[in-house]
Amino acid sequence: MSTVRGAGVVVTGAGGGIGAALARRFAAEGARVVVNDLNAEKARTVAAEIGARAVPGDASLIVAEAREALGGTVDIYCANAGVGAPGDALSEDDVWSAAWDVNVMAHVRAVRALLPDWLERGSGRFVSTVSAAGLLTMIGAAPYSVTKHGALAYAEWLSLTYRHRGLAVHAICPQGVRTDMLTASGSAGDLVLAATAIEPEAVADALFAAMAEDRFLVLPHPEVAGYHQARAADPDRWLATMNRVQQTWEGATR
Repeated sequence: MSTVRGAGVVVTGAGGGIGAALARRFAAEGARVVVNDLNAEKARTVAAEIGARAVPGDASLIVAEAREALGGTVDIYCANAGVGAPGDALSEDDVWSAAWDVNVMAHVRAVRALLPDWLERGSGRFVSTVSAAGLLTMIGAAPYSVTKHGALAYAEWLSLTYRHRGLAVHAICPQGVRTDMLTASGSAGDLVLAATAIEPEAVADALFAAMAEDRFLVLPHPEVAGYHQARAADPDRWLATMNRVQQTWEGATR
């Protein structure tokens, strides 16, 4: 893609899974890529594989170093790092705080560092890896579902506020993807996500299709659009259906 070749791209959480797939795809399309991950060894392994630069560390704090590694300009920032955060209404504050910090506030901090330059140049691209849980919800994962709703709301706000000033925003909302996070979701993931899980590379394909079409919502599982429409059209029916899924899960885990 002409908009990607030569672009400076940062992908957080790129030591594996969706992030690694995004980094590989951007590099294959001719972008100059910075691979970020909290696990330094994983970040360096992926970077070495694709001829990129590794900038390990907390995704909230690496924008300045990543910009320097790219020669002063970040054109595309993929806020992909996230935590699964299973839990319920009784989860402790530290669980909620960790999910909020990584799944929402890391995006806010990155944009705070990037936005002035993007607005001055009149161009920039922010990619948020949200999850279908941000459009719908996920059983057994209250902190994850709530914070992913927050990530989606933030991406929507950025798009409606700055698109006329050159900022393109994309929200990636897959269901199950064959990554460590899916494995960690346990029996809830097995029930709801495993049967239709896709490879991380399919998520990268969906993002590139959305970028080509200048489309905000990225749905690697197209059926999520129908679920989202059903939820909006009849919330009570949708909630009743999801409650039956919840009851099935509870019965299976007793």
